[in-house]
Amino acid sequence: MEERTPLASTPWLDPDARPFVRIEGLSKHFGDFKAVDAIDLDIYRAELFSILGASGSGKTTLLRMLAGLEAPTSGRIEIDGVDVTDAPPYERPLNIMFQSYALFPHMTVEQNVAYGLKKDRTPGPEIQRRVAEILDLVQLSSHARAKPSQISGGQSQRVALARALIKQPKVLLLDEPLAALDKKLREHTQFELVNIQDQLGVTFVVVTHDQEEAMTLSTRIAVMNEGRFTQIGTPNEIYEHPCNRFTADFVGKINLFEATVIGGGDAEVTLRCEALDCTITLPHAAPLAAGAAVSLAVRPEKIFLAKEPPRETDRTVLRGVVLDLGYFGGLSLYRIETGNGTVIEVSAQNRQRDARGPEWDDEVYLSWDASNTILLGE
Repeated sequence: MEERTPLASTPWLDPDARPFVRIEGLSKHFGDFKAVDAIDLDIYRAELFSILGASGSGKTTLLRMLAGLEAPTSGRIEIDGVDVTDAPPYERPLNIMFQSYALFPHMTVEQNVAYGLKKDRTPGPEIQRRVAEILDLVQLSSHARAKPSQISGGQSQRVALARALIKQPKVLLLDEPLAALDKKLREHTQFELVNIQDQLGVTFVVVTHDQEEAMTLSTRIAVMNEGRFTQIGTPNEIYEHPCNRFTADFVGKINLFEATVIGGGDAEVTLRCEALDCTITLPHAAPLAAGAAVSLAVRPEKIFLAKEPPRETDRTVLRGVVLDLGYFGGLSLYRIETGNGTVIEVSAQNRQRDARGPEWDDEVYLSWDASNTILLGE
Protein backbone atom coordinates (compact mmCIF):
# COMPACT_ATOMS: atom_id res chain seq x y z
CA MET A 1 0.00 0.00 0.00
CA GLU A 2 0.97 3.62 -0.31
CA GLU A 3 3.63 4.65 2.21
CA ARG A 4 2.40 7.34 4.58
CA THR A 5 4.11 9.93 6.73
CA PRO A 6 4.14 8.88 10.42
CA LEU A 7 2.86 11.20 13.12
CA ALA A 8 5.45 13.42 14.76
CA SER A 9 5.30 12.99 18.53
CA THR A 10 3.41 16.19 19.43
CA PRO A 11 2.86 18.37 16.34
CA TRP A 12 0.10 20.34 18.13
CA LEU A 13 2.83 21.82 20.36
CA ASP A 14 4.87 23.01 17.37
CA PRO A 15 3.77 26.53 16.29
CA ASP A 16 5.26 25.89 12.83
CA ALA A 17 3.44 22.58 12.25
CA ARG A 18 0.75 22.71 9.58
CA PRO A 19 -2.63 21.19 10.47
CA PHE A 20 -3.82 18.48 8.09
CA VAL A 21 -7.51 19.09 8.87
CA ARG A 22 -8.46 22.64 9.81
CA ILE A 23 -11.93 23.69 10.97
CA GLU A 24 -12.59 27.40 11.41
CA GLY A 25 -15.75 28.94 12.89
CA LEU A 26 -17.87 25.94 11.86
CA SER A 27 -21.57 26.12 12.76
CA LYS A 28 -24.72 24.20 11.94
CA HIS A 29 -28.12 25.58 12.92
CA PHE A 30 -31.46 23.81 12.65
CA GLY A 31 -33.85 26.74 13.04
CA ASP A 32 -32.99 28.32 16.38
CA PHE A 33 -31.10 25.23 17.57
CA LYS A 34 -27.31 25.41 17.32
CA ALA A 35 -26.18 21.81 16.82
CA VAL A 36 -22.58 22.96 16.23
CA ASP A 37 -21.68 26.42 17.46
CA ALA A 38 -18.71 28.24 15.87
CA ILE A 39 -16.01 25.67 16.64
CA ASP A 40 -12.33 25.75 15.67
CA LEU A 41 -10.20 22.60 15.47
CA ASP A 42 -6.79 21.60 14.08
CA ILE A 43 -6.00 17.91 13.47
CA TYR A 44 -2.54 16.87 12.31
CA ARG A 45 -1.45 14.32 9.72
CA ALA A 46 -1.55 10.71 10.98
CA GLU A 47 -3.35 11.60 14.22
CA LEU A 48 -5.95 9.27 15.69
CA PHE A 49 -8.23 12.02 16.94
CA SER A 50 -11.46 11.42 18.86
CA ILE A 51 -14.50 13.64 19.29
CA LEU A 52 -16.11 12.55 22.55
CA GLY A 53 -19.58 13.55 23.65
CA ALA A 54 -22.97 12.37 24.85
CA SER A 55 -26.01 12.02 22.59
CA GLY A 56 -27.09 15.43 21.35
CA SER A 57 -23.71 17.06 21.90
CA GLY A 58 -23.24 17.79 18.17
CA LYS A 59 -20.49 15.29 17.41
CA THR A 60 -22.39 13.39 14.68
CA THR A 61 -23.46 16.63 13.00
CA LEU A 62 -19.81 17.68 12.97
CA LEU A 63 -18.81 14.33 11.44
CA ARG A 64 -21.46 14.71 8.73
CA MET A 65 -20.19 18.19 7.86
CA LEU A 66 -16.63 16.83 7.59
CA ALA A 67 -17.92 14.09 5.28
CA GLY A 68 -19.89 16.53 3.13
CA LEU A 69 -23.23 14.94 4.08
CA GLU A 70 -24.40 18.10 5.84
CA ALA A 71 -23.86 21.68 4.66
CA PRO A 72 -22.56 24.04 7.38
CA THR A 73 -24.48 27.18 8.24
CA SER A 74 -21.17 29.03 8.42
CA GLY A 75 -17.46 28.35 8.73
CA ARG A 76 -14.76 26.59 6.77
CA ILE A 77 -13.26 23.08 6.43
CA GLU A 78 -9.81 22.52 4.96
CA ILE A 79 -8.12 19.16 4.29
CA ASP A 80 -4.45 19.02 3.33
CA GLY A 81 -4.45 22.69 2.41
CA VAL A 82 -7.58 22.51 0.22
CA ASP A 83 -10.87 24.20 1.11
CA VAL A 84 -13.56 21.48 0.90
CA THR A 85 -16.36 23.38 2.66
CA ASP A 86 -18.63 23.30 -0.38
CA ALA A 87 -17.22 20.16 -2.04
CA PRO A 88 -19.57 17.15 -2.44
CA PRO A 89 -18.64 13.95 -0.56
CA TYR A 90 -17.18 12.21 -3.61
CA GLU A 91 -14.70 15.05 -4.18
CA ARG A 92 -13.32 14.98 -0.63
CA PRO A 93 -10.13 12.98 0.08
CA LEU A 94 -11.77 10.97 2.82
CA ASN A 95 -13.94 7.97 3.53
CA ILE A 96 -16.37 7.15 6.31
CA MET A 97 -16.98 3.97 8.30
CA PHE A 98 -20.47 3.85 9.75
CA GLN A 99 -21.52 2.25 13.02
CA SER A 100 -23.71 -0.32 11.25
CA TYR A 101 -20.79 -1.48 8.97
CA ALA A 102 -23.37 -1.82 6.12
CA LEU A 103 -21.77 -4.88 4.50
CA PHE A 104 -23.44 -6.34 1.42
CA PRO A 105 -24.82 -9.72 2.64
CA HIS A 106 -24.76 -11.36 -0.82
CA MET A 107 -21.07 -10.56 -1.39
CA THR A 108 -18.02 -12.30 0.01
CA VAL A 109 -15.54 -10.51 2.25
CA GLU A 110 -13.18 -9.81 -0.66
CA GLN A 111 -16.06 -8.62 -2.87
CA ASN A 112 -17.20 -6.22 -0.14
CA VAL A 113 -13.70 -4.84 0.21
CA ALA A 114 -13.21 -4.52 -3.56
CA TYR A 115 -16.56 -2.81 -4.19
CA GLY A 116 -15.28 0.78 -4.18
CA LEU A 117 -12.38 0.01 -6.49
CA LYS A 118 -14.68 -1.73 -8.96
CA LYS A 119 -17.01 1.29 -8.96
CA ASP A 120 -13.96 3.42 -9.83
CA ARG A 121 -13.13 1.02 -12.71
CA THR A 122 -9.74 0.16 -11.23
CA PRO A 123 -7.97 -2.52 -13.34
CA GLY A 124 -8.56 -6.10 -12.18
CA PRO A 125 -4.93 -6.98 -11.30
CA GLU A 126 -4.66 -3.77 -9.26
CA ILE A 127 -7.88 -4.65 -7.38
CA GLN A 128 -6.60 -8.15 -6.59
CA ARG A 129 -3.27 -6.83 -5.30
CA ARG A 130 -4.78 -4.14 -3.09
CA VAL A 131 -7.53 -6.40 -1.71
CA ALA A 132 -4.95 -9.05 -0.83
CA GLU A 133 -2.78 -6.44 0.92
CA ILE A 134 -5.56 -4.90 2.99
CA LEU A 135 -7.05 -8.29 3.98
CA ASP A 136 -3.61 -9.35 5.15
CA LEU A 137 -3.31 -6.15 7.17
CA VAL A 138 -6.63 -6.73 8.95
CA GLN A 139 -5.86 -10.47 9.32
CA LEU A 140 -8.79 -11.68 7.22
CA SER A 141 -7.01 -13.38 4.30
CA SER A 142 -8.33 -16.77 5.37
CA HIS A 143 -11.91 -15.43 5.34
CA ALA A 144 -11.78 -13.82 1.89
CA ARG A 145 -14.46 -16.14 0.42
CA ALA A 146 -16.77 -16.04 3.45
CA LYS A 147 -20.09 -14.16 3.49
CA PRO A 148 -20.82 -11.58 6.23
CA SER A 149 -23.23 -14.04 7.89
CA GLN A 150 -20.34 -16.50 8.31
CA ILE A 151 -17.99 -14.23 10.24
CA SER A 152 -18.04 -12.70 13.73
CA GLY A 153 -18.88 -9.17 14.76
CA GLY A 154 -15.23 -8.29 15.24
CA GLN A 155 -14.37 -9.67 11.81
CA SER A 156 -17.25 -7.71 10.25
CA GLN A 157 -15.82 -4.56 11.83
CA ARG A 158 -12.45 -5.28 10.20
CA VAL A 159 -14.10 -5.91 6.81
CA ALA A 160 -15.80 -2.51 7.04
CA LEU A 161 -12.48 -0.95 8.01
CA ALA A 162 -10.68 -2.62 5.10
CA ARG A 163 -13.37 -1.45 2.67
CA ALA A 164 -13.04 2.12 3.95
CA LEU A 165 -9.23 2.09 3.75
CA ILE A 166 -8.67 0.34 0.41
CA LYS A 167 -9.22 3.54 -1.59
CA GLN A 168 -6.37 5.09 0.40
CA PRO A 169 -8.20 8.13 1.78
CA LYS A 170 -6.23 10.93 3.37
CA VAL A 171 -8.73 11.00 6.25
CA LEU A 172 -10.94 8.21 7.61
CA LEU A 173 -14.02 9.20 9.62
CA LEU A 174 -15.26 6.53 12.04
CA ASP A 175 -18.75 6.84 13.55
CA GLU A 176 -18.92 4.85 16.82
CA PRO A 177 -16.72 2.16 15.21
CA LEU A 178 -16.82 -0.36 18.08
CA ALA A 179 -20.31 0.22 19.49
CA ALA A 180 -21.73 -3.01 18.04
CA LEU A 181 -19.15 -5.23 19.76
CA ASP A 182 -19.38 -6.79 23.20
CA LYS A 183 -17.13 -5.41 25.95
CA LYS A 184 -14.30 -7.95 25.77
CA LEU A 185 -14.13 -7.93 21.96
CA ARG A 186 -14.34 -4.14 21.96
CA GLU A 187 -11.32 -3.88 24.27
CA HIS A 188 -9.32 -6.25 22.04
CA THR A 189 -10.35 -4.50 18.83
CA GLN A 190 -9.33 -1.09 20.18
CA PHE A 191 -5.68 -2.14 20.10
CA GLU A 192 -6.07 -3.73 16.65
CA LEU A 193 -7.49 -0.46 15.35
CA VAL A 194 -4.60 1.55 16.81
CA ASN A 195 -2.05 -0.83 15.27
CA ILE A 196 -3.67 -0.67 11.81
CA GLN A 197 -3.83 3.11 11.91
CA ASP A 198 -0.20 3.28 13.02
CA GLN A 199 0.94 1.02 10.16
CA LEU A 200 -0.94 3.00 7.50
CA GLY A 201 -0.39 6.50 8.87
CA VAL A 202 -3.88 7.56 7.75
CA THR A 203 -5.49 10.37 9.75
CA PHE A 204 -8.38 8.88 11.73
CA VAL A 205 -11.18 11.00 13.19
CA VAL A 206 -13.34 8.95 15.57
CA VAL A 207 -16.72 10.05 16.89
CA THR A 208 -17.74 8.23 20.07
CA HIS A 209 -19.71 8.51 23.30
CA ASP A 210 -17.50 5.87 24.96
CA GLN A 211 -14.94 7.52 27.24
CA GLU A 212 -12.81 4.39 27.60
CA GLU A 213 -12.70 3.95 23.83
CA ALA A 214 -11.58 7.55 23.30
CA MET A 215 -8.94 7.31 26.04
CA THR A 216 -7.51 4.07 24.61
CA LEU A 217 -7.49 5.01 20.94
CA SER A 218 -6.58 8.65 20.75
CA THR A 219 -3.55 10.83 20.33
CA ARG A 220 -5.88 13.66 21.37
CA ILE A 221 -9.53 14.09 22.33
CA ALA A 222 -12.02 16.92 21.89
CA VAL A 223 -14.76 16.75 24.52
CA MET A 224 -17.99 18.16 23.08
CA ASN A 225 -21.07 19.50 24.83
CA GLU A 226 -23.99 21.53 23.45
CA GLY A 227 -22.28 22.12 20.13
CA ARG A 228 -18.97 23.38 21.51
CA PHE A 229 -15.68 21.88 22.67
CA THR A 230 -15.17 22.05 26.43
CA GLN A 231 -11.54 20.88 26.22
CA ILE A 232 -9.08 19.56 23.65
CA GLY A 233 -6.03 17.62 24.81
CA THR A 234 -4.25 14.30 25.14
CA PRO A 235 -6.01 11.54 27.11
CA ASN A 236 -3.72 12.28 30.06
CA GLU A 237 -4.49 16.01 29.95
CA ILE A 238 -8.23 15.43 29.69
CA TYR A 239 -8.28 12.97 32.60
CA GLU A 240 -5.66 14.34 34.97
CA HIS A 241 -5.97 18.07 34.18
CA PRO A 242 -9.57 18.85 33.22
CA CYS A 243 -9.99 22.59 32.73
CA ASN A 244 -13.65 22.84 33.74
CA ARG A 245 -16.31 21.08 35.77
CA PHE A 246 -18.11 19.53 32.78
CA THR A 247 -15.00 17.78 31.45
CA ALA A 248 -13.98 16.60 34.92
CA ASP A 249 -17.43 15.12 35.55
CA PHE A 250 -17.93 13.66 32.07
CA VAL A 251 -14.64 11.78 31.69
CA GLY A 252 -14.23 9.02 34.26
CA LYS A 253 -15.44 8.89 37.85
CA ILE A 254 -14.70 11.87 40.07
CA ASN A 255 -15.64 13.42 43.41
CA LEU A 256 -16.68 17.08 43.10
CA PHE A 257 -16.93 19.52 45.99
CA GLU A 258 -17.83 23.21 46.19
CA ALA A 259 -15.28 25.53 47.83
CA THR A 260 -14.68 29.22 48.47
CA VAL A 261 -11.45 31.18 48.06
CA ILE A 262 -10.35 32.68 51.42
CA GLY A 263 -6.86 33.88 50.49
CA GLY A 264 -3.61 33.18 48.71
CA GLY A 265 -0.64 34.67 46.91
CA ASP A 266 0.83 34.74 43.41
CA ALA A 267 1.54 31.01 43.28
CA GLU A 268 -1.06 29.46 45.58
CA VAL A 269 -4.63 29.75 46.79
CA THR A 270 -6.28 28.84 50.08
CA LEU A 271 -9.78 27.43 50.01
CA ARG A 272 -12.47 26.54 52.50
CA CYS A 273 -14.47 23.42 51.60
CA GLU A 274 -17.48 22.83 53.85
CA ALA A 275 -18.24 19.42 52.31
CA LEU A 276 -14.82 18.19 53.43
CA ASP A 277 -14.89 20.36 56.57
CA CYS A 278 -11.33 21.54 55.95
CA THR A 279 -9.13 24.31 54.62
CA ILE A 280 -6.84 23.42 51.68
CA THR A 281 -3.93 25.33 50.15
CA LEU A 282 -3.13 24.50 46.53
CA PRO A 283 -0.65 25.78 43.94
CA HIS A 284 -2.39 28.07 41.46
CA ALA A 285 -0.76 30.40 38.95
CA ALA A 286 -3.58 32.87 38.34
CA PRO A 287 -4.76 34.90 41.36
CA LEU A 288 -8.34 34.30 42.54
CA ALA A 289 -10.38 36.89 44.40
CA ALA A 290 -11.36 36.18 47.99
CA GLY A 291 -14.93 34.91 48.14
CA ALA A 292 -14.83 33.41 44.64
CA ALA A 293 -16.71 30.13 44.25
CA VAL A 294 -14.69 27.24 42.81
CA SER A 295 -14.91 23.45 42.64
CA LEU A 296 -12.48 20.85 43.94
CA ALA A 297 -12.20 17.41 42.37
CA VAL A 298 -10.47 14.18 43.37
CA ARG A 299 -10.42 10.97 41.32
CA PRO A 300 -11.51 7.88 43.34
CA GLU A 301 -8.28 6.00 42.61
CA LYS A 302 -6.19 8.84 44.06
CA ILE A 303 -7.73 8.35 47.52
CA PHE A 304 -6.11 5.95 49.97
CA LEU A 305 -8.45 3.95 52.20
CA ALA A 306 -7.36 2.47 55.55
CA LYS A 307 -8.69 1.49 58.97
CA GLU A 308 -5.94 3.48 60.69
CA PRO A 309 -5.09 7.17 60.20
CA PRO A 310 -2.09 7.83 57.91
CA ARG A 311 1.23 8.77 59.44
CA GLU A 312 1.94 11.49 56.88
CA THR A 313 0.97 14.98 57.99
CA ASP A 314 0.89 16.67 54.57
CA ARG A 315 -2.22 14.87 53.31
CA THR A 316 -5.92 15.70 53.32
CA VAL A 317 -7.41 13.28 55.87
CA LEU A 318 -11.09 12.50 56.51
CA ARG A 319 -12.88 9.94 58.62
CA GLY A 320 -16.02 8.15 57.52
CA VAL A 321 -18.11 4.99 57.43
CA VAL A 322 -18.48 2.51 54.55
CA LEU A 323 -21.95 3.16 53.15
CA ASP A 324 -21.76 0.90 50.06
CA LEU A 325 -19.19 -1.26 48.35
CA GLY A 326 -18.95 -3.09 45.07
CA TYR A 327 -16.49 -5.83 44.11
CA PHE A 328 -15.36 -5.75 40.44
CA GLY A 329 -12.58 -8.31 40.53
CA GLY A 330 -9.56 -6.14 39.83
CA LEU A 331 -10.80 -3.37 42.07
CA SER A 332 -13.40 -2.56 44.70
CA LEU A 333 -15.46 0.63 44.70
CA TYR A 334 -16.44 2.14 48.06
CA ARG A 335 -18.89 4.91 48.92
CA ILE A 336 -17.80 6.47 52.19
CA GLU A 337 -20.06 8.79 54.21
CA THR A 338 -18.22 11.38 56.30
CA GLY A 339 -19.42 12.88 59.55
CA ASN A 340 -21.23 15.78 57.87
CA GLY A 341 -23.05 13.53 55.40
CA THR A 342 -20.76 13.99 52.38
CA VAL A 343 -20.44 10.80 50.30
CA ILE A 344 -17.06 10.15 48.66
CA GLU A 345 -16.25 7.41 46.14
CA VAL A 346 -12.97 5.52 46.54
CA SER A 347 -11.59 2.79 44.27
CA ALA A 348 -9.04 0.37 45.69
CA GLN A 349 -6.94 -2.08 43.68
CA ASN A 350 -7.31 -5.70 44.81
CA ARG A 351 -3.65 -6.67 44.70
CA GLN A 352 -3.85 -9.83 46.83
CA ARG A 353 -6.22 -12.71 46.22
CA ASP A 354 -7.46 -13.28 49.76
CA ALA A 355 -6.92 -9.88 51.35
CA ARG A 356 -10.03 -8.53 53.09
CA GLY A 357 -10.76 -4.86 52.75
CA PRO A 358 -13.22 -2.73 54.70
CA GLU A 359 -16.79 -4.01 54.94
CA TRP A 360 -20.17 -2.28 55.28
CA ASP A 361 -20.42 0.04 58.30
CA ASP A 362 -16.67 -0.12 59.02
CA GLU A 363 -15.09 3.12 60.19
CA VAL A 364 -12.26 4.11 57.85
CA TYR A 365 -9.84 6.94 57.07
CA LEU A 366 -9.57 8.57 53.66
CA SER A 367 -6.44 10.45 52.63
CA TRP A 368 -4.89 11.92 49.51
CA ASP A 369 -1.95 14.04 48.53
CA ALA A 370 -2.65 17.71 47.82
CA SER A 371 -1.19 17.31 44.31
CA ASN A 372 -4.13 15.03 43.47
CA THR A 373 -6.71 17.72 44.23
CA ILE A 374 -7.93 19.40 41.03
CA LEU A 375 -9.01 23.03 41.22
CA LEU A 376 -11.78 23.96 38.78
CA GLY A 377 -12.82 27.54 38.27
CA GLU A 378 -16.03 26.83 36.36
